[in-house]
Amino acid sequence: MTFYDRLQAETAEEREAFFRIPIVEQSVTSGASRETYLAFLEQAYNHVRHTFPLLALAASRTQDERYQDALVEYMEEERGHEKWILNDITALGGNASEVVAGQGGMACRIMVGYAYFAIERISPYAMLGTVHVLEGLSVLLADRVADTLKSQYGLKDDSGFSYLRSHGSLDQEHVAFFREMINGFTDKAVQDLIIEQSKVFYRLYSAIFHELGGETTIARAA
Repeated sequence: MTFYDRLQAETAEEREAFFRIPIVEQSVTSGASRETYLAFLEQAYNHVRHTFPLLALAASRTQDERYQDALVEYMEEERGHEKWILNDITALGGNASEVVAGQGGMACRIMVGYAYFAIERISPYAMLGTVHVLEGLSVLLADRVADTLKSQYGLKDDSGFSYLRSHGSLDQEHVAFFREMINGFTDKAVQDLIIEQSKVFYRLYSAIFHELGGETTIARAA
């Protein structure tokens, strides 16, 4: 078993729990209101805008040159993605300026804050927990949600869905890149840390969707 396979297997419970969040299930199968989707995009903006700084922080804190090189490459890929989200918000009638001026919900702020803490105080490899959760879930769900909402809203093109489309099933290169990178980690301590942090980030990211669904306590992400 490769490390990627082990990571997938040992985070399966957290992944399935995410799929069972009511607002996630509903969005995939029957859609969501435009207001709910705009609220999701607002939270997405408020964590995606930190992706580049977090990758840079991890790269500056590690002495592992192979990992550092991968982070630098990934930084180039991820730079500016938050602008796509603002374009989607505008396309759907939302107020992008208000989103930029805001901070996101409490669950989003906690997840972002923990990401900085984990890189600084636990290990630069903690960043891989974030990448595994966000990239993995996007590939599994983004296109399905975009298709459902596009049909529900009666839209003819993908205006409003550029962020989801860019991180959907067509984003297989990122998954392959991530798989190859983490399969290079042979130190069990590093592997265990990445698995642990992935579990943490599943819970923190899930809390955002519990909050979007009207559940305000982060404990419900457990």
